[in-house]
Amino acid sequence: MGVIQPEVTHDSQSSSRSIALRWKQVNPRVLSLAGAALIVIALFILLYAHGQSIKAITLVIDGQVQSLETRETLLSEVLAKEQISVQPHDKLSIGLSDEIQDGDRVVITRAQKISLTADGATKTLYTTEGALGDAIAKLGYSLDGDDKIFPSLDTAVSSGMEVKIVRITKQKVERSVSLPFRVIKTADPSLYVGDVRVAQAGKPGVMIQHIEKIYQDGELASMSMIGKEVQTITKDKVIAVGTKAVPKPVVATTKTSTASKTTAKSTKTAAVSSKVVHKAGIDFEYKKVLKNVSMTAYSSEEPGIGTRTASGTRVTEGRTIAVDPNVIPIGWWVYIEGLGFRRAEDTGGAIKGNKVDVYYDSLSHARNFGRKSRTVYVIGPVKPELD
Repeated sequence: MGVIQPEVTHDSQSSSRSIALRWKQVNPRVLSLAGAALIVIALFILLYAHGQSIKAITLVIDGQVQSLETRETLLSEVLAKEQISVQPHDKLSIGLSDEIQDGDRVVITRAQKISLTADGATKTLYTTEGALGDAIAKLGYSLDGDDKIFPSLDTAVSSGMEVKIVRITKQKVERSVSLPFRVIKTADPSLYVGDVRVAQAGKPGVMIQHIEKIYQDGELASMSMIGKEVQTITKDKVIAVGTKAVPKPVVATTKTSTASKTTAKSTKTAAVSSKVVHKAGIDFEYKKVLKNVSMTAYSSEEPGIGTRTASGTRVTEGRTIAVDPNVIPIGWWVYIEGLGFRRAEDTGGAIKGNKVDVYYDSLSHARNFGRKSRTVYVIGPVKPELD
């Protein structure tokens, strides 16, 4: 059998050649249009991307506002481009390695350097806080109890500020003070005149003073008495003085009587010239009398008043007075009308002339004393005592 060949007509061959010819004519035009479209699209994409890369941001540096446009991606790149330096202790609202977005607001707070002295050490520190109180808390420091800080916590932080924290501690102690006893004389009709007898022995009392000591950074700054109480009551010394008349001796001769009169007269003259006075149940001699002496009072509880006198003794209520050494020598005893025996142990800048300052433990007692005018008998370095 023979192979049947497809029938090829003249029309089919002519049609194929026509299509091929038309494609050759149309294809370049389509390609040109497509290429142009692609170029336009690419230009739009590039323009869009270019427009999108410009970002408007706001920089706030220590309250100063600055607006700028940038194509940089990271904050560190923006700051480098704008030549803005950042120190390690400065505070930034976003990180240096963070990407910035259009419309971002970046806040930079510069750190201030301060010098802080506390707990025995001085350190250089940096803070971005505005008030000193906030800065101290942020840096890890606290004030306890009565601690003090200079300057105050509400002070605005400034560069180079010097700050000092003073640690305050208080200690309460007790101090025993001896209370001198009084000497009281009583009449005893069973004893002859001139005879004395100790009816009761004297015994000093004991007062407990409660003292508060204040230390600043471990050093004693001040101390004051915040209370006191009597632990042992003072027992006064009682002296019995004879009042019974002494029998008169019999006079043997006129010559003896005359001698007795002469002796009595001499004794009377000596007594008059020796300046003897009877006060507080004691007869004592005095050197001079000061009239209308101005009397005031003071206490160790007053600021700046210590417990040591100008003569080196410890101030003692019932004994110590401050005087003008030109009027009353230091160490001498005096008798003050209405107060009793006192010893000149202290001085004062305001104590001049006929003026005496009487010491009291309690500040309230000293203030209540006010100002008085008294007579003062200047005795000498030995206090009068009963035999």
